[in-house]
Amino acid sequence: MDRLGQVQSADPAGLSDVTDLNQLQSIFDTSVFNLNNRTVYFPIRHHSPACAHHLLRVIGEYRPDMILIEGPESGNPLISVLTDEATLPPVSLYYTCEDEYGREACYYPMLRYSPEYVALKEAHRLGIPAQFIDLDYRHVSGRTGNPPQTEQKEISIQDETLLAGSDFINRLCEKTNCRSFDELWEKVFEIGGLEKETSVFVQDVFTYCTLSRMCYTPERLIANGDLLREAHMVKRIKEAEKQYQRVLVITGGFHTYGLVNSIHQEVEQQGETIQQATTDAGNFQQQMYPMVYTFAEADRLNGYASGMPYVYFYDQIWGQILRSPSSPYRVTTLNVLSRLMRKLREREEHVSTSDAIEAYSMIQGLAELRGKREGGVYELMDAALSSFIKGELTLATDKPLQELQLLLTGDAIGSVAPNAFHIPIVEDFKTRCTDHKLQIRTTGQHKKVLDLYAKPEHRLISQLFQCISYLVPEFAKRQAGPDWIAQRDMNLVRETWEYMYSSRIEARLIENSLYGGTLAGAATRKMEEQMQDIPDHHSGELARLMLQALLMGLQETAMHLYAKVRAALRTDGHFLSLCNSLTILNRIYQHRRLLGLSDDAHLSDLVSEAYSNAVDKLQQLSRTNADEHEGIIQGLKLLAMLAESSEEQFQDTVFRIHLNELLSDPKLPAQLEGVCIAIASGLGDRSREEIVERARGYIRGTPEQTRQTALFLQGVFTVARDAFLYEDQLLSELNGLIEQLSYDDFIAMIPELRLAFTYFTPMETNLIAERVANLHQMMPDEMTTPVLDEQMLVQYRTRDEALRKEFAAWKLI
Repeated sequence: MDRLGQVQSADPAGLSDVTDLNQLQSIFDTSVFNLNNRTVYFPIRHHSPACAHHLLRVIGEYRPDMILIEGPESGNPLISVLTDEATLPPVSLYYTCEDEYGREACYYPMLRYSPEYVALKEAHRLGIPAQFIDLDYRHVSGRTGNPPQTEQKEISIQDETLLAGSDFINRLCEKTNCRSFDELWEKVFEIGGLEKETSVFVQDVFTYCTLSRMCYTPERLIANGDLLREAHMVKRIKEAEKQYQRVLVITGGFHTYGLVNSIHQEVEQQGETIQQATTDAGNFQQQMYPMVYTFAEADRLNGYASGMPYVYFYDQIWGQILRSPSSPYRVTTLNVLSRLMRKLREREEHVSTSDAIEAYSMIQGLAELRGKREGGVYELMDAALSSFIKGELTLATDKPLQELQLLLTGDAIGSVAPNAFHIPIVEDFKTRCTDHKLQIRTTGQHKKVLDLYAKPEHRLISQLFQCISYLVPEFAKRQAGPDWIAQRDMNLVRETWEYMYSSRIEARLIENSLYGGTLAGAATRKMEEQMQDIPDHHSGELARLMLQALLMGLQETAMHLYAKVRAALRTDGHFLSLCNSLTILNRIYQHRRLLGLSDDAHLSDLVSEAYSNAVDKLQQLSRTNADEHEGIIQGLKLLAMLAESSEEQFQDTVFRIHLNELLSDPKLPAQLEGVCIAIASGLGDRSREEIVERARGYIRGTPEQTRQTALFLQGVFTVARDAFLYEDQLLSELNGLIEQLSYDDFIAMIPELRLAFTYFTPMETNLIAERVANLHQMMPDEMTTPVLDEQMLVQYRTRDEALRKEFAAWKLI
């Protein structure tokens, strides 16, 4: 039986058998970490400062000729960028692949203290070649030959889920009273590991990771892609052994056991089959880019699949280790407590110096109680909870813990050295943000208030936000200000934007690079493709795109849309669509200077044509559905407003003629009839008395007509509330209707009547109430006074029941 079989025959949850541990010791001494071997394996946990510390020692002692690192092979051309002095972590390699099934992406992040990054930097310093030896993500994603997927995936290939979630680790956490794998790891390796000999530390990492690995069957490892990746890495290791005398292999500790055992032949053949199938795909494309990353995204608590949480805390630990590895945690926890105190006092939280002293003292006490040489991040959090939270922990009192979480995670963004792999659109984005002083060097929400009408510079920033939001909606959100597209808050003159930069924003920009090398170019190309999906007769959608282009500062693109919008207006036969186009075009015309347009006659002609075409479709309104009526009413109000304006282009009689024709159509819905008669009355073509007469026709008509009264009034009140406020006849007719309605009919009509009266302001409602009171010869106050007090009714009911019982007792009833 080979070594894998022997180890797996032991207890899968703990491997407590001494023979198996002796076998692991033998494997470690002979095959893993023997500095006399041609190949030395250094198992790590991703983003571990302690692993990076001991790795530097091993490189100095072993002096390898080649360093092999677990990482995607397609990233090898980018190693020179990663090791450049101008590259400042956190950074990441961003890998994308695309085929007929869709697109997938993954990140390979590196922090300043990541063992992989430390190895690359040290190899560069010593002039030692280094390279990645792992498969690209496409070979282990399980996509090849699978059905199409609708969503793009984004993951980290350094997934440590199996390591952290094994039965062995869970049982170990229980026995050591650790709340999580991360707390266990910090205790045993990050704090305890700094004082160990390097060989002992490496053996501990290997043993812990291997015992976790043995909790899983080979089938599970194959399904997870681990054996496939290991087979490929073994192949690269053997190739390096033929060329170099001393090879140092740095991989996750979960894989080290698999690399030193010959269990991969069948899996390797499977990997070659998958790789060949992927290569044979004619439309397969892949790309690797260097890009910035953030502490927040690298933090495992924010959803990242590998590495340790509280990344900025451990970044400070790494800085202390480089200066003096004697007591890095003691110094770092003290520094964090000091910064936390300043933050809380800036936010007027009630914390004192004695609270901080107590917290620092508690860190040392907890460390001693838990058997640690120094207190780590978990002692720091427990001490803050105990010392800074006054009373019960609630949403109202947890501000100190929130601030501490932010301090432990950090808000830094890395930078990548200039290189041939830079994406032009990303550089254009960064240049424009820098020019406008937008904060893209730190994470977190930033706010920008723009005075659109007073400051030309602010209009340019607004255009930039609009353009980026079109390409990458996650970057910025408008919190307040005019919404030109949805036609809301147009009376506001300031915009308030909140924005936040991260590596995912950069990733989205990279994806948009296929449209163009600049933000403007990419937005133009993307909009052109979007236009191709819009039917030729949908003028409203094309007009909306034209407005969107102007908001983004793409005036030339908007001008190209003129011809398309004009052609669509001539083929668009839908009243609502034409009114939508007219609304947008008229708004563009009214604000043309703000939108950067000159006094071009073509725009005025376009508005006139939209108006004429909408007016020509008025006859359609008799055959519309009820769910369209709200939009139709807004369209009619727009046409009426333009017809009453002083603009010469709208001064014709066609609108009035068609409106009168509509009013003669017996099939015109009641709500639209109310709107049309109110508009015609406002234009002077119909009298106010006709509004009352038409209302009387519904009120005194057939039962079906009576039920339509509220809808008719809704239409009237939408345009001409004054017809009811100051006309006694209409009020009297409605009062008569309510008096003659049966109880059931009245209850059925109440919802529509209430909706009709929502068009009135509270002051107007009070005025109507006074007129109703006069109509019934009452004082207005009496309208709101109940006929009988509720308490009096209860008393009367009690007395009535008592009388009934007394009468029954005397047999009087």
